[in-house]
Amino acid sequence: GDDARGGRTSALSPARGTCRSFAGQRRHPAMIPPVSTLVKYDAAQSITTTNDKRAMMSTGTMKKGTLAPIEGAKTGASQTEDILNSILPPRSHESDGTLWVQNVSATPATRLDVINLQEKLDAQLQARQARETGICPVREELYAQCFDELIRQVTINCAERGLLLLRVRDEARMSIAAYQTLYESSVAFGMRKALGGEQGKSDAEARIAHLEGREADLERQVAELKARCESIERREAERREEEEKRHAEEVGFMQKSNKQLKQQLEKFLSAEKNAK
Repeated sequence: GDDARGGRTSALSPARGTCRSFAGQRRHPAMIPPVSTLVKYDAAQSITTTNDKRAMMSTGTMKKGTLAPIEGAKTGASQTEDILNSILPPRSHESDGTLWVQNVSATPATRLDVINLQEKLDAQLQARQARETGICPVREELYAQCFDELIRQVTINCAERGLLLLRVRDEARMSIAAYQTLYESSVAFGMRKALGGEQGKSDAEARIAHLEGREADLERQVAELKARCESIERREAERREEEEKRHAEEVGFMQKSNKQLKQQLEKFLSAEKNAK
C-alpha cells in the first residue's frame, strides 16, 4: 500500500529514519480515540521522538488552513497527497507521551466505496436520530463529513476538480455562517422586541388600572353631584311652592282688604250724598 501511494510520506522520511533508530514506526489504529467519521483515513502512525514531532511540524503536515505548494519536482501522487493533507488535515492524538497521527487516505475510491459511503451515511443518520427536516446539527455534521469524503475521492482522480470543490464547500459554509449570524441577530432582535413589548404591556396594564380607578372615582363624584343636584332641586321646588302659596294667600288677603275698603268708601260717600 505504501509503494502504491508513492511519495505521500516522502516529507516524513527524516522523521521515519529517526523513528526507526529509536523505537521504530508502529501502526496501531486502536490507539486513536474512536471518533466516528465518514472520511476515510489511513491507519494511525505513532511518533515517539521529539525529532519526529518537529519533522511533522516542519513539513506542514500538521498545519491547517493553507494549501501545500505544488512543486514541479514532486511526483503526481506526492502532489495529490499534499493537497489532500491541506484540504483534510491529519488527525492527531497524544497518549502516554506518544503522538499518534492519522493521515487522510489517498487510495482511489471505487463504485463500491461510494455505495458503502451512502449506506454509512444513512446508517449514521438513523443511528444518531437526525431530523429529516428543519435545522439539525447532527444532519449538518454528517453531510459535511460526506462532502469531505467526496472531495477526497475526487481530489485523488483530479486535484484541480478537488480544489474547485473545496472552494464550493468553503463558500457554502461561509453562506451558512452568514445566515446563522443573521438568524441569531434576528432572534436577538426579536427577543429585545418581545422584552420591550412585555415591559410596555406591564406599563400599559398599570396605566389602565390607574385610569380605571380614576374613572371609578369620577363616577362616584358624578353620582354624588347628581344626588346633591336632585336634593337642591327638590328643596327649591318645595320652597317655590311655599312662596307661591304664601303669595297667593297675601294676594287673596289684600284683595279681600281692598274689597272691604272699597265697600266702606262707597258707604261713606253715599252717606255724605244723602246728608246734603
